Amino acid sequence: MDSNGRSEAQFFDLLRTRLYTSVVSDVLDRQGLLDQAMAARIRPIEPKMRLVGKAHTVLSADVYQRPENPYVKEIAAVDALKPGDVMVAATNGSERTCLWGELLSTAARARGATGCLIDGHTRDVTRILEMGFPVFCTGFRPVDSSSRSTVIDYGCPVRCGDVLVNPGDIIFADFDGVVVIPPDLLELTVRLALKKVEGENASATSSAC
Repeated sequence: MDSNGRSEAQFFDLLRTRLYTSVVSDVLDRQGLLDQAMAARIRPIEPKMRLVGKAHTVLSADVYQRPENPYVKEIAAVDALKPGDVMVAATNGSERTCLWGELLSTAARARGATGCLIDGHTRDVTRILEMGFPVFCTGFRPVDSSSRSTVIDYGCPVRCGDVLVNPGDIIFADFDGVVVIPPDLLELTVRLALKKVEGENASATSSAC
């Protein structure tokens, strides 16, 4: 908790309800962190989706033959999700595979995950939209991953959307994009962002008078 008794969950709620990624990116810049915004290729599957949570990282790589047990580490990675986690999956920029879909979204939501962010493709998009499960990705494809890629590790540092993401980093995403907040800077970043928003609102009000 911070000096005002706010918990991590309350900071997450402030991000979700009162802030937006561009102002958070600005205050991260002011702290000297200029590489915390992910590449523009990662987009929400629906414009109003917002995503806040702690990074649960997954790393996959392309394969060119079907492994004997193609889903074993993928399932283990999803089983390791905790409430409040965001699945952050790096595919090494793969254009071949489709790591995410309806079944993994269902399993992730059942474990309390708040969404998925993947530097790669998603399928079953209509069904995921019906679930209301936030997913950010680079595009849609109907293909299965089993003969195209395999999860090689999870709970490790990954490079996703051109940002190095460590397990436990704070993910904040909306229609403008994705920012990654170091957990030890969550309180300061939220406080500075709230102050900036309040200043902008006051300026807009005075200009309107």
